[in-house]
Amino acid sequence: MKIGFDNAKYLSEQATIIRERAEKYGRLYLEFGGKLINDMHAARCLPGYDPNAKLTLLASLKDSADVIICIYASDIESKKLRADFGRSYADDTLKLIDDLTTQGLRVAGVVITRYTLQPAATKFKNLLEKRGVKVYCHAPTHGYPSNVDVIVSDEGYGKNEYVPVTRPIVVVTAPGPGSGKFGTCLSQIYHEYRNGKQAGYSKFESFPVWNVPIEHPLNVAYEAATLDLDDNHMIDPFHLAEYGVATVNYNRDVEAYPLLKAIWEKMTDGECPYKSPTDMGLNRIGFGIIDDDVVREASKQEVIRRYFRCVVDFERGLVDEVIVGKIDRLMRKLSLTPEDRIPVLAARQAAQRAKEQGKGKAGGEIVSAAAIQLKDGQIVTGRNSDDMHAAAAMVLNAIKTLAGIPDQLHLITPEIIKSISHMKNEILKGEYTSLSLDEALICLAMSSPSNPAARIAVEKLSELRGCETHLTHMVGAGDRAGLRRLGCRFTSDPERATSALFPIDE
Repeated sequence: MKIGFDNAKYLSEQATIIRERAEKYGRLYLEFGGKLINDMHAARCLPGYDPNAKLTLLASLKDSADVIICIYASDIESKKLRADFGRSYADDTLKLIDDLTTQGLRVAGVVITRYTLQPAATKFKNLLEKRGVKVYCHAPTHGYPSNVDVIVSDEGYGKNEYVPVTRPIVVVTAPGPGSGKFGTCLSQIYHEYRNGKQAGYSKFESFPVWNVPIEHPLNVAYEAATLDLDDNHMIDPFHLAEYGVATVNYNRDVEAYPLLKAIWEKMTDGECPYKSPTDMGLNRIGFGIIDDDVVREASKQEVIRRYFRCVVDFERGLVDEVIVGKIDRLMRKLSLTPEDRIPVLAARQAAQRAKEQGKGKAGGEIVSAAAIQLKDGQIVTGRNSDDMHAAAAMVLNAIKTLAGIPDQLHLITPEIIKSISHMKNEILKGEYTSLSLDEALICLAMSSPSNPAARIAVEKLSELRGCETHLTHMVGAGDRAGLRRLGCRFTSDPERATSALFPIDE
């Protein structure tokens, strides 16, 4: 749990560079790459980074900034999820609006991009408007990306609705990548210039980090996080040619730069102010690193987490072999193995011991185990049983360890477990009676008024936040919800917890 990043220094430098860039224009459209709120990837790779650092930064600029939120219509239609929270992009947009307004920031509107009357997107538009949120719909831009004359015309950007803004900085953000932020910024700038006003564009991107080496684990971890986007890191050739300095960027920005340059010069009848993709970015992440070794190790661990997520998604049929091949190459690039993640071997060994002892769930179900690495380095394990899932057993054992409670003492009153099992099996006719982690946490709370040990142990749950956890089976809904509530960083092997094709809670 060593710190490798100075969050305060980063925020100070980032705010300064934004203000300096904004002063050059009458209005600056600032595209926010990555997650604006709860950027857990950055927090995992940069120990010391506040996952809400960007929100804190914006709050300091609230008197100078308006916010536009973009969401791609097809992401609403497909119910695309934020994997870290299991929340749809549509729901995350609602959460984003709430969080921004709570901080005193003005949301000028939501732009639904590439909108072609998709039914779910239309329903989402109606929902927002009924709640008093202004919504603007942008159809696919004619001529994009090759025909600049059409793009920069009334048939291209001119057809898009202009989002009225009043402040010198306009933050354009989204629940995730591919949401149309870049096009929305340029569309707004087109309308500004058409109305005789000057406006500029910059990109606030956390990753890749331009001033650390391209092979640095921090940049490799970002490649691992964006496998589905087909992102590849590269040396910015425009920056190298102009300044003779090698900086890191990624293929999408490098490929988009000539288009940006051409569109900018067409819109403004002037020279593009940026000589390279790196020039147009505002990113001081690299200057916040205070212990490179800590950041390197944390980033390697993130690559391993991404590896496990990828192989689990492959088992579930959510990704193909090409994506698995990419994550394998990134693992080899950093000379990593899955077992370099500390809880992995402990969980697998616990499952093997349970198998050898003939323990596990009744009825021939698969024996599974879980392991958690506490903040002091201790490893605690748990296995599944007739009473509870492996994740639930692991958490109860962990808080017993933290509270110094003997293993033989029950935290959850046996009568409560028996009563819930009876309800699940006899009353509700459920197939599985053992408690998921989410259910076990509720039972723990129910036991605490009458059980002093449970009362003490409950207070230790907060100490599990940020702890590394691994399970030997794919995580079901109830365990996943519990682990997220606790803030555990969990991975799993691509093995199913039951042999059923349609488990209730695998």
